[in-house]
Amino acid sequence: MNLEEEYKNRNRTFSEKAEVLGSKYNRISIIRLIYFLIGIGLIIFLFQFSILGACLYGFIFLVASVYFIKWHNQFKHQQNHFTALSDINLNELKSINNDHSNFDQGSEFIDVNHPYSYDLDIFGPHSFFQSCNRTVTSLGKSCLAQMFIKASDTAIIELRQEAIQELSKKLDWRQDFQAIGNQLKDHPAHLNILKSWLGDPPFVINNKTLNILRYVVPVISIIGLILAFYIPLVLALLFFIPALLVLKRKVEEVNDTHLRTTHTEKILAKYAALIEHIERESFNSKLLQDLKSNFGGNRGSTVKIIKRLSYLISQLNVRHNAFAIILNLIGLWDIQWVAKLEKWKEENGDQLPKWFSALKEFDALISLGNLDYNHPSWSYPKIQEHGKLTGIGMGHPLIARDEMIANDFIMPTSEHIKLVTGSNMAGKSTFLRTVALNIVLALSGSKVCAKEFTLPQLAVYTSMRTTDALHESTSSFYAELKRLKIILDAVDRKEQVYFLLDEILKGTNSKDRHTGSKALIEQLIKSGGAGIIATHDLELSSLENKYDGNLENLCMEVEVKEDQLFFDYKLKKGVSKSFNATTLMRNMGIKINKDL
Repeated sequence: MNLEEEYKNRNRTFSEKAEVLGSKYNRISIIRLIYFLIGIGLIIFLFQFSILGACLYGFIFLVASVYFIKWHNQFKHQQNHFTALSDINLNELKSINNDHSNFDQGSEFIDVNHPYSYDLDIFGPHSFFQSCNRTVTSLGKSCLAQMFIKASDTAIIELRQEAIQELSKKLDWRQDFQAIGNQLKDHPAHLNILKSWLGDPPFVINNKTLNILRYVVPVISIIGLILAFYIPLVLALLFFIPALLVLKRKVEEVNDTHLRTTHTEKILAKYAALIEHIERESFNSKLLQDLKSNFGGNRGSTVKIIKRLSYLISQLNVRHNAFAIILNLIGLWDIQWVAKLEKWKEENGDQLPKWFSALKEFDALISLGNLDYNHPSWSYPKIQEHGKLTGIGMGHPLIARDEMIANDFIMPTSEHIKLVTGSNMAGKSTFLRTVALNIVLALSGSKVCAKEFTLPQLAVYTSMRTTDALHESTSSFYAELKRLKIILDAVDRKEQVYFLLDEILKGTNSKDRHTGSKALIEQLIKSGGAGIIATHDLELSSLENKYDGNLENLCMEVEVKEDQLFFDYKLKKGVSKSFNATTLMRNMGIKINKDL
């Protein structure tokens, strides 16, 4: 069974299961209504004969109702889970057909100043990130983004490769993880505020006077409540003054604690469910085992501890209720729950960041496991200390598999430049992005779009899409010069730079462009740099003879037949001999005199 058939079958199967559970839930809803009507009727009937009997039956009816409701709601929960699984497989079906529109674009990570991410369309609409992102937490999304914008050490890459291959085989487990996290809205700002609260000193449990008052004052309030039935109300109200004074003195600190925790109640409950899903699974790879080991330990179940925090926050959130003033006057509700939160923080606060860190990496690796599963023809790269960059059957990861043209590419990674010439639309820019994006994937630990791929550790730099910066009063030409200066500095620092430059110095006249390009190439080679330069400047190809072995001419050609263009997008040795600008212009309706 191919991937398309598998996702279609899973989508249909889960949809049918959700429909069956929905029907069952609706039938039980009718039974539940009848049950409640009969139960309340029996209570009323028993009251006519025995108040004690009615109360006893009422208690039994109430307990049974709680369990009945929980049992009933399980069907809705299961229905929602299978509906989410159905949607997940429908989205995967679309994704393997090159429609990634239902996935997060990661637009918040777009950075025009990053060495390569902007030029390579790693983030944003129709980006690589959108094509592979399956994270369900904001933490996991950020972790996945970091994997693509910062190269990892070889040891980490090898550990990730092993983990990703294991996760790739766990299709049901991965999709259950996604379904559990379905519709989770965990804004990073809320989590950052919660983390800042972890560092705040407690103001209740370390205050001896307040600790005594939070037990004594409720007793005084309850006495006042009882006396209200026997003494004038004005006198009884005096018993509530201590509660009012305590609440007034601590209202700002309570408000601050509430502000820092309130939004994470539901987030933490979802995180606990995701961690529980991880804890129930067995893993063989070292990285996954190490990540899982962060949960649990001698402090008890991580899931219970996080659920406890979620519950404590939910109780403090009761202060939003209009009747919360009564709870505060009688029992110092806010103070009591802040104290419990501080006690939780004292016992477990140092562990929460560690749990979050392990969860986010699991979340990110699941996306790469899904990428592995969806691309069985891709391969895992080999990272070596020294040597050449080798890509066999290498293609662009975002081009549909039935449209992708693969190329073989081998080059040294120091003191060497490949100069790629070719006419418009021949595929030069796409080829540069193909090479660069596969390097980025390789250094993240992911599979790459190639049959074979080997490379050393490289620092990727690009200059392909420079634009005016109006806020800096900078022209696109000057912006490109600044970009090239950054690359030259990195090469001079011997950072093992691999650069990809597309039409350098295009913002100036042809003479300056040619002179400047020659000077740049000479400096890059002398400094030990390596990379690819795509250009329309055919005169630069003469440098191959001057830099014997350090510069090689490659080209991508186009064939013109009767004003029709035919592209093969294949990389060849030599200098381009085809031109298509005038043909393209004529096809666009621009009249060109062939005699000129």
